[in-house]
Amino acid sequence: MPNGWWYMPPEPVPADPGWDEDLAWLERDPERETWLDRAREHDDPPEPEEFGGFPELTPDELAEIEDAAADELLAIEAATTGRRGPGQPGSARVFPGESSSPAAAFGPGMVFDVLPGGAQLAVAADAAAEEDRFDGVSEGELIGMMCAWDRVESHAAARKLAVVAELDRRSPKPEDAEFIADEIANALGESRTRGYELMGTAGHLDTHLPGTRAALREGILSLGKARIITAATALLDEHEAAVAEAEVLDRAARLTPGGLRAAIARAVIKAAPKKAKERRETAAKNARVERWLQDTGNAALMGCELPPAEALAADEQITARAKELRQAGLDGDMDQLRARAFLDLLLGADSRPRQDGAATPAASPVGAAPAGFAARVTLTTPLATLAGLADRPGELGGLGPVDPWLARDLAAAAAANPKTTWCLTVTDSQGHAVAHGCARPEPKSQRNRAGPGPPPNGTGFSFTPAGRDGPPGGYGTWRLRTPGTGLDLIITIDPITTDPCDHQHETKGHDPGVKLRHLAQIRHTTCTSPICRRPASQADFEHNIPYEAGGRTCLCNTGPKCRHDHRLKQHPRWKVDQLPDGTFRWTTPAGRSYDTEPTRYPI
Repeated sequence: MPNGWWYMPPEPVPADPGWDEDLAWLERDPERETWLDRAREHDDPPEPEEFGGFPELTPDELAEIEDAAADELLAIEAATTGRRGPGQPGSARVFPGESSSPAAAFGPGMVFDVLPGGAQLAVAADAAAEEDRFDGVSEGELIGMMCAWDRVESHAAARKLAVVAELDRRSPKPEDAEFIADEIANALGESRTRGYELMGTAGHLDTHLPGTRAALREGILSLGKARIITAATALLDEHEAAVAEAEVLDRAARLTPGGLRAAIARAVIKAAPKKAKERRETAAKNARVERWLQDTGNAALMGCELPPAEALAADEQITARAKELRQAGLDGDMDQLRARAFLDLLLGADSRPRQDGAATPAASPVGAAPAGFAARVTLTTPLATLAGLADRPGELGGLGPVDPWLARDLAAAAAANPKTTWCLTVTDSQGHAVAHGCARPEPKSQRNRAGPGPPPNGTGFSFTPAGRDGPPGGYGTWRLRTPGTGLDLIITIDPITTDPCDHQHETKGHDPGVKLRHLAQIRHTTCTSPICRRPASQADFEHNIPYEAGGRTCLCNTGPKCRHDHRLKQHPRWKVDQLPDGTFRWTTPAGRSYDTEPTRYPI
């Protein structure tokens, strides 16, 4: 068994215990089996009284018995295949290097660890832990059992949705179809809204998302992830939905729900950009502020369907006011201070403490922003989208994908602010960053040689060669022209690949230089844990091989990890490997490995 997990048998095992092909729990009677064998060989079976008074059986009855036995064997086949050890059905032997626990076949890489969801897997998992007892089961096998039940759960959900889709198909008349949701809701004890939701999910999976439906049935995808894909593609036709589904299906299982939500949103915009724009504009008509009482007894207040640019500016203003409250000595973490700042700005209050304990009067009208205020946010957009040559999605840092029209509007607004900084990232065909450059104003000595600009393209953005070679092995030097009367920007593009690494950006000491830190955050825009999406700018710059142990301060040995995952990686039972292509492989105490690939950018 992989990773060295194995157990010694609780009792000595004979050198040659033999092999029992039959199943222990069938409790077959040897005399009965002898009688059946003889019955198959002769037209006239022996007298029943010789074998305890069994009734006489005809050949047809014998055939039925054999068929029934075969059905029973098939039903429990999954519970026996690959299971070995004392007391295990199918074998009395212990094989060196393998576990002898009841859940041995659920260990990493074993047969039930990779078996698709279904009734057989449920039988096996149920038999491996009768009455929820896990004596002798290793941690790796427990994880395998947990994942098995998860696949069974997905399989059951897929079968349930298939039934819902069939119910819907059987009521083609509008006057009948209207009330199918009521019948479903009554049968399941759910609300009518939930009934309609089940019908919508089942129908869309059935007609538009066959790949997602199959992945759910096999247990590759959870029901929650299938719903994310279904909801995101709800407005697409069958061809568009298939294109968007194909963009994410190969990695949907390993993405977190947040990561999948962003990936499928990007794929939907790419497949049908105009529909994405229409959906955003239609939803904007439903802008609202909602309030409700939370389960804790506290209240919640939320703005919905707000203009993205204004929502970003408002969020930045809340953060700025929260920092003022912290500097003034108000207690609380940043989340608590932002909540207080939010209310201060809405109510015109000022919660900064005073020496006498009285409230500080409000310093500015409600909603007023400092002069020149602008949100600080990362907008990532394909160059072809900026130049008006294609309609591919962009991405707004911390929020998610945006349609190309909004991306161009936000980029144009950013270009009007002289404090905006610009970077360019070159990606491979998968969207992984392979090179990067940061823009700088063109030197005065070069401006006269810039030559005429490119023909207008309607967006004001252009990207042309600067007429000079870049660094050796790089991607050259380029000129970025933005809308307005600002200076042209020069971008020298450096490679950031580490397979193999040339250590071009290595820092000799422990702390990285500004450029090295920036490039590490470009390659991984979030924490490198497989389940964390904390922005890299808010994470630690961490050496995979500790600097004190000889690890390089270089792209090939560093990456962002949030404080929690930084501590987790240092735990002696956890292991993290940084592969040459920038992938991080996390191996847990249970002996299971999970990979985090570099960030995929819009392409």
